[in-house]
Amino acid sequence: MTMRDYMKSIKEGLFGSQEQQMRNRYRQKETPPVERPITMIVEDLCAFEDIEWAKYAFSREPLNAKFDDTAKIELTAKAIECGVQTAKDCMEKYGCDNPEDLAGKLGLKVDFPEMPQNAARVIFAEFREPNQVFIYLDGVRKGNQLLLDPNLKEAFGGAFHITSILLAHEIFHYVERQQKKDIWTQNYRIDLWAPPLLKNRSKVIILSEIAAMAFTKTLAQMNFFPFVLDAFMVYGYSPLAASALYEEMMELSGKTPRLPE
Repeated sequence: MTMRDYMKSIKEGLFGSQEQQMRNRYRQKETPPVERPITMIVEDLCAFEDIEWAKYAFSREPLNAKFDDTAKIELTAKAIECGVQTAKDCMEKYGCDNPEDLAGKLGLKVDFPEMPQNAARVIFAEFREPNQVFIYLDGVRKGNQLLLDPNLKEAFGGAFHITSILLAHEIFHYVERQQKKDIWTQNYRIDLWAPPLLKNRSKVIILSEIAAMAFTKTLAQMNFFPFVLDAFMVYGYSPLAASALYEEMMELSGKTPRLPE
């Protein structure tokens, strides 16, 4: 079985495209990934410090090759700071730390379809301008089924609501668009090659995703950085694909993936 088979229906992870990166990575490996129990995956990923997600996050960035490891860590730290501060500002301004209440006060319309209209594309939530959030129940239901295992809840450090986490992430993207003239993630630029006397400056897309993770962790008062849910939510569709993603996350952070006993 090839990585293409593993990822046939998993076009995107929780917060970004996973399929192509994973296929490219495992094309060069002699052996396929080893399926792990979800509790093992969650235990190891929840132990990451927030900044340890830098290389994994940037591996999803189209301009990844433009940054060395030092720059990735520095920019990740700034994106985390942006997300945390934005969450604190929202909580102070609107007087609440509940994602559902905050969405109401911001005037967001939240719908809960079963799946995206394009059935070949598995995603878990998305924001659409100007003020619409979709949370797809198929993925939520699969995640909630996994959380029936009390050992898994313990690995996460306690119970949590998947829909609240998904909603909090999309709230950041709405707030970010409202504050696009001032918020750091929308104004940071990298200089790319251009002919003499011309400028070619580009946004770094992944910084918005990292900030959204930090915003979500702060608003939802989570014990772990939400990139963990990339692997967790994919597990509901394919344990093998989630195990491959776990291996990648561990290796990019300089850790050795565990094998099942």
